[in-house]
Amino acid sequence: MFNSTKSVHILIFPYPAQGHMLPLLDLTHQLALHGLTLTVLVTPKNLPTLNPLLSAHPSIQTLVLPLPHHPSLPAGVENVRDIGNSGNVPIINALGKLHDPITQWFKSHPNPPVALISDFFLGWTLRLANQLGIPRIAFYSTRAFLTSLLSFLWQNVKTVRSLPAVNFPDLPRSPCFAAEHLPSVYRVYRESDPDTEFLRDGFLANTRSWGSILNSFDGLEGEYLNHLRKETGHGRVWGVGPLSLVGRDEAMGRVNPDQNSGGGVLSWLDGCPDGSVVYVCFGSQKLLKRDQMEALAFGLERSGIRTGQRQTIACVSSCGPTASNY
Repeated sequence: MFNSTKSVHILIFPYPAQGHMLPLLDLTHQLALHGLTLTVLVTPKNLPTLNPLLSAHPSIQTLVLPLPHHPSLPAGVENVRDIGNSGNVPIINALGKLHDPITQWFKSHPNPPVALISDFFLGWTLRLANQLGIPRIAFYSTRAFLTSLLSFLWQNVKTVRSLPAVNFPDLPRSPCFAAEHLPSVYRVYRESDPDTEFLRDGFLANTRSWGSILNSFDGLEGEYLNHLRKETGHGRVWGVGPLSLVGRDEAMGRVNPDQNSGGGVLSWLDGCPDGSVVYVCFGSQKLLKRDQMEALAFGLERSGIRTGQRQTIACVSSCGPTASNY
């Protein structure tokens, strides 16, 4: 697959949301440590996020392309953090219009990439990679469990979208979820709406990609990683996480510019009594207010989790940890 006469060149295409972009930049750091030639594709306003990575690896190149217009995106918005989850569908569709500019760049490059690693929100890049004659590897910043759910939902969207609850009989332990608890990126789908049809096509393309990389590991999710390997029909499903902690160069630190979102969590936990921490993850876009934290603490206390000692709730997202005592 690779031309051994030149350094292996990989094109990296992150999705511009903090919970997606930062893990893929961590992976890019690991690839750079192995001597690969790397180009990272970003839009102009997302370029500063790459500064720690580029400082650590000056050999990494960037491909900076303007974000194409979409009528649902306010002027100047290029990252989900600036608009919230409602911006996912228009940003994905806007990025899809970069197909031709990327093709032109590829054809004019003296040493074009031999593979493309792109975020799982960018499934449309499979068609791009096929046209360029290179393999596309889907990168999942999330877990194998959610990846398995999404794969089933998108493959069966027209039969399950009207159900009050969805069963997943082929997944390990056959989970079942109420419709309102299903992933929001799936719930936005509207049949015959061009933007969400584009979204659906992209997620279906993920399952047909040459390979998949997940920010997880077999010790945590072996049964779901094996499920994905069986579903794809090949063994090219790799769990490489947790990327923020694997093989980190302490001289550089995490490539994440937010110094509160990496190893600081572990040092913070050192001060908590053994067995007194409940972990709650709200994803990359959820920021909790004080009243929400108090409501969560009250709910956990009523649930019977309280053991008679003072409890600490650790709420973790890509924006960093917060804590509340009760």
